Order: sequence, then structure tokens, then C-alpha cells
Amino acid sequence: MQDSTSLVVGVDVGGTKTRLQAVAGEVCVADHVRPSSGWRPHDPAAAADWLTALVHDAIPHGTRPSAVAVGGHACETPRQCEQIRAELHERLRIPALVVGDAELLVPAAGLDKGVGLVAGTGSVAVGRLGDGSPLQVGGWGAVLGDEGGSAGLVREAARAVWAAHDRGEAPDELAVRLIAAFGVPEVPALGAALESAADVSAEWGRHAPVVFEAAEAGSGLAREVIAAGGRSLAALVVRLADRGVPVDHVVVAGSTVLAQPALYDAFAVSLAAALPGSQPSPLRVPPVEGAVALARSIL
Repeated sequence: MQDSTSLVVGVDVGGTKTRLQAVAGEVCVADHVRPSSGWRPHDPAAAADWLTALVHDAIPHGTRPSAVAVGGHACETPRQCEQIRAELHERLRIPALVVGDAELLVPAAGLDKGVGLVAGTGSVAVGRLGDGSPLQVGGWGAVLGDEGGSAGLVREAARAVWAAHDRGEAPDELAVRLIAAFGVPEVPALGAALESAADVSAEWGRHAPVVFEAAEAGSGLAREVIAAGGRSLAALVVRLADRGVPVDHVVVAGSTVLAQPALYDAFAVSLAAALPGSQPSPLRVPPVEGAVALARSIL
């Protein structure tokens, strides 16, 4: 039986920063933010060591949590999550749960079921089937996927600019701004600039604002890239619906889609056309609150 004063710990491990909250009853006793450097989700033992050290560093000295739940960036399969969970339980000796970070959105919104959709640097959608098993679509990285995320938008913007160049069209506002952003002299040089990126997602993604700026400046190419990004995000939800995930509620988060109304609106319009009964809503609280809710659920 749950003790209303039990100390529970929720952790949201993002791609760049991690946030931990420790809550006893309704009182937050720790709210800790740190870089995610050192997070190695494909090495379960190393990931569990990292999380254990984080918990010990963040919660008040002399306290012991009753449960911990983690939403981890790049925790992509149930098997991977279970391996980290087992290692973490072995170290902390308390109930533990590990899920992908996008799975924090639905509980953070106070919902029992629905879809969590993230469009930040990358893009991914998650939900659960009727038997409770998790299902993830998208999230394939900037080279092969992540349509609607910042890196994917830049990739598609470059493709649109190259196609216009091949048609013999003069560079429009999108081309001009991409050339300036990547520091190259002309459209053909964009290819080498993109291919030389050491960290494709980060280095491409940081230029996404120029796509929206070009659209506001009148670029038809940029507007179509954004519209296509919105359609791609809606398509992730459709894929989940086709596989049996309840999609009545879609909780949306991510630094790109929530910061750029044009992308959110394009997504919402496409979703309404494809799934009229599906209701999107932006997440208004930190995702770590979903981790806290999950930690309470396993007491």
C-alpha cells in the first residue's frame, strides 16, 4: 500500500540535459538539473551506474527513495529498458521503472493513455497497445528519418533548395539563408557542408530557425518544407493508430514543434484530416512530472 509521504524519484534524461525530481507527498524535496553527458543507454550497467550516482547526488543526505522511474533518451526498445531497469534495481534495491523519454508525456499530462509525440532535434511518437506493451515509431535519426524535427527540417530544406537549383530557378529566400547559415558561397556547396558535420543531428538541427525565418520572408519552398514536416508528424500518430494504439489524446512536446507555431499548426491540420477524433495538446508541465507519476504508480 502506498504511503502518502513515500519519497519517489522521477528522472527525465534528455539528449542534452537531465532533470530529476524527488517528491514526498505533495512536497518536492529535490529538483536537480545537470547535463546528460556520460549517459550511455546502450550499456545497461553503465547507464544504471550513471543513474545511481545521480540519485545519490541529488536527493537530500540521509534520505532513501521508495521508488524511481526514468524516462531515458535513446532507450528505444522494451528489452533495452528492462535491462537498464534490472541493473538499476540491483543497485538501489527499490522498485524501478525505465521507459523511453517520450513515454513521460502522457502521464505528465495526467492521462492514463494516449500518444506522446516529440519533435525537437529529432522526432518520435510512442503509445501503448491494449495489453500495455509499448510501441514506438519514428526516431530513426537525422540521416534516415526524424522528419518534422529540426535536423530533418534542415535536411529537407536542403533537398528542396537543390531541386530548385536543378530546375534552373534562382535562389529564393530559403536558399539564401541556408547558404549564409552554413557559410558556403552557393547552393551546390551545401552538400559538402552537410556531409562534413561531425554530429549530424546537432549541427544540422541548429540551423532549423532559418527555415521558419525564410517562410516568414515569403519562401514558398520553406513553407512547403514546414507543411511536409507537419504531415510527417501526423503520420507518426497514424502509424500508431493503425497498429492499435489509442490515439484520442496526443500530447506534444519538443523544442522545435512548441517553439514554432507554423510547424505545430501544420501538424494539427494534418492530424485533423487524417484522424478527426484525435485531439492534440501541447505539454504544459516539465516531462519529469511524468516520471514522478510513474514512480508513484509502481509503489
